[in-house]
Amino acid sequence: MASAAHHGAQTGLGASLSRFRSARFAAPASGLARFLPKELYGWLRALLILALVIQIARLIWTIITPIAPLGDWQARTANVMSAPSRAALFASFDGFDRAATAGDASAAVTSLDLTLYGLRMNEASGGGSAIIAGSDGVQRSYGVGEEVAPGVKLVQVLFDHVVLERGGLRESLFIDQSVPADTVGDTAAAPATPAQALPVAQAGPLTAEAITAGIGFAPRNENGRVSGFAVTPKADGAVFAQAGFKPGDIVTEINGRKVSSAQDGAALAGQLRPGARLSLLIERGTETLPIALIIPEP
Repeated sequence: MASAAHHGAQTGLGASLSRFRSARFAAPASGLARFLPKELYGWLRALLILALVIQIARLIWTIITPIAPLGDWQARTANVMSAPSRAALFASFDGFDRAATAGDASAAVTSLDLTLYGLRMNEASGGGSAIIAGSDGVQRSYGVGEEVAPGVKLVQVLFDHVVLERGGLRESLFIDQSVPADTVGDTAAAPATPAQALPVAQAGPLTAEAITAGIGFAPRNENGRVSGFAVTPKADGAVFAQAGFKPGDIVTEINGRKVSSAQDGAALAGQLRPGARLSLLIERGTETLPIALIIPEP
């Protein structure tokens, strides 16, 4: 009887250990397996494994065979233009962009009573200025965008003419080149005719009164500010020539100080007195030249 009791105890202990192992090592069911039938869940796992195997096989195939499955790659044939086609293409190409600068050259010549004496181009900014005289003969400096006369605006400065806009139409005003320019070289070999001779400078030294009466200083405006004074001859032009000026000259510095406002003109006029020595820097075309005005004491 004792052995039967001992056998029953061992049987109960073995059953308890078996249940413990089953509960300890059994894999818990995933979240998806809880809601799907066991057979359906098995099919889904099989499909996912099959898809993974297919993707791995495609990756291996791509590495082994880099050529596209549509066939061998072939380079496209270059389309080379024929010689006549190339000649026709480059015939319309202008490396100097002359068509852009000559666009307004075809504008009609203005009929206004204006005379162009000088100009200053600024190709970098597209601006510039010009010295233009009206019917009164007084020369003034105008910048691009300024009004030359009522209803007439300066819109462009080119190398030998300017373009004006009047009533929405553009007109060209050219520099008067009917009088030949001075010959560079030996002047004795080609003497000037009386019609081309420059005014004879007055004898004797310059005086403050002679400079005031014989030379005019007109402000030059660029981009809304004064950047110099355009010098113009008065009377017979003798004092103007004796001082060393030429039509179109622009005074940009006075005694080493740049001209920056209209008040500099009043300051210049105040320095024109006996004993004064003025050092001026002028623009003459593309050159920058110094001019000294020395007024001796009486």
